[in-house]
Amino acid sequence: MHIDPALYQRMAQYNLWMTGKVYSAADKMSDSERKEDRGAFFKSVHSTLNHLLFGDRAWLGRFNGRSYEVKPIGIDLYDDYEPLKAAHLDIANDIVAFTDEVTADWLAGTLEWVAIADGAVRYRPRWLCVTHMFNHQTHHRGQLSTLFSQTGIDIGVTDLPFMPDLL
Repeated sequence: MHIDPALYQRMAQYNLWMTGKVYSAADKMSDSERKEDRGAFFKSVHSTLNHLLFGDRAWLGRFNGRSYEVKPIGIDLYDDYEPLKAAHLDIANDIVAFTDEVTADWLAGTLEWVAIADGAVRYRPRWLCVTHMFNHQTHHRGQLSTLFSQTGIDIGVTDLPFMPDLL
């Protein structure tokens, strides 16, 4: 299968844009509001943001060979909001840098990794795993969008075709 790396370059820019939008929305909440259990899968805005960072770190580390701190799934990486925000924006930029270098040949290969959840060795097409990373981000940002909406915060346009070309 041939996948054009431009697809992932665009998705990385979208992720960077949306990460900024999500944190701009979260900035409007108090720390206690961000940490309030709102019935989401990861309970709160804060823990959902932590899970997004967890996923990005786990997958990007498999792709680029860098070691990013992760904890068991469902355990917050950061208790404090500002370091969480800074780390998330950093990883979004690392994802952009990764996609700027990715090639169609690399994407056509197989990814081998040891799963965090059960220690099993897994093998999947690289393009599938990179696609999953972006799909995972979108899924949980959708949850965040709902949580923000329930508190009266509108994060604005989220549609990929309407992303500003300024990024």
